[in-house]
Amino acid sequence: MTRAFASDYREKNRDYPDPYPLHKLKRVDRPTTVINDDEVSRMDERDGGFHRAGQGDYGDFIRKEYKRFMTKYPLSKALLTMSRYLAPVVKGEEGKSRVSLTGDPVAMARHIKETAYFLRADQVGICELPPYAVFTHSRWDGEPVELNHKYAIAILIDQDWKTSEAFKGNDWISNSMSFLSYSTSGFIACILADYIRNLGYPARAHHAMNYQVVVPPILLWAGLGEMCRVGDVVLNPFLGTRFKAAVVTTDLPLAVDKPIDFGLQDFCSKCGKCAKACPAQAISHGDKVMYNGYERWPIDVKKCTGMRVGNQHGSGCGTCMKVCPWSKPDTPFHRSVNWIVRNMPFTRRAIIKADDIMGYGKQKPEWKWWLDVEDVEGKLQEK
Repeated sequence: MTRAFASDYREKNRDYPDPYPLHKLKRVDRPTTVINDDEVSRMDERDGGFHRAGQGDYGDFIRKEYKRFMTKYPLSKALLTMSRYLAPVVKGEEGKSRVSLTGDPVAMARHIKETAYFLRADQVGICELPPYAVFTHSRWDGEPVELNHKYAIAILIDQDWKTSEAFKGNDWISNSMSFLSYSTSGFIACILADYIRNLGYPARAHHAMNYQVVVPPILLWAGLGEMCRVGDVVLNPFLGTRFKAAVVTTDLPLAVDKPIDFGLQDFCSKCGKCAKACPAQAISHGDKVMYNGYERWPIDVKKCTGMRVGNQHGSGCGTCMKVCPWSKPDTPFHRSVNWIVRNMPFTRRAIIKADDIMGYGKQKPEWKWWLDVEDVEGKLQEK
């Protein structure tokens, strides 16, 4: 349903490449989150929650579960296996010749977006690569990261609305939803990077199995969302947090998108449904704070990671995504409500209440299609 409606929209609006009305969003010069650029330090990828879980920083039980939290469910294991094939193909040598058309940044930005949509991306945005969005070290080999590309192309993939409606938020399909988007966005990014290299320009793909960049600041500057209450997570106005992203960095001259303002800072300050529903109580109920030179709602990474890795009744967790009022199907009705929420701030509290009254965020078991099984030491057990 989502893909069909989005495709219809794209056919009727040929002046814009996007299958969602990104051109109707309010564009601003800087992200709505306060960022003191000179104060933001680059991050070491090894400081991330999942790496620390695997190293034992969150206890022996979480360290043990980290080794199997993706592979214990057959579908997420298959998606992980395929994603690993993409790890070594993120870079390569560029071609020796260039066509003259690549010198027009506006035309090339449109062309790259159309190419990504041809490859089945759901949303695409382009920005200049912020220096602080480059990791200092890789978590895979501990080597320093050197990346000097000028531009970043962000690729979003929906985790599937129907499945999101059918699951509880932290049951067996959760990790598969994440890695559906991780693997698909990574596949597109690897092809797009290779294509740009074939045009004669350097390019590198960045995906879940081989990042050299921090994704959230790129999404902010590329106009694909605002920071939300779920810590360092960017929320998209049409997908909510129901997506994962991959990135291509390059020196191909590209016109960039501006950040967007759809009122999320005000909305999240009034809502808090993700904090109430979080099974680990990792999401803050309070106000934003300054952290590493930028503003965010704080999150307890240890609790969040521990829930996702150590979940004994499912595989992973996406409860915050499940209950978020911005996670809706792409229909005319929901687009109308979406417009109202973005443009009429006085309606937001009422719409948050209406979201509960209409039963959004609750499981629809009649839509369930997956199997509840767990691999325990090589034997499948029905749950």
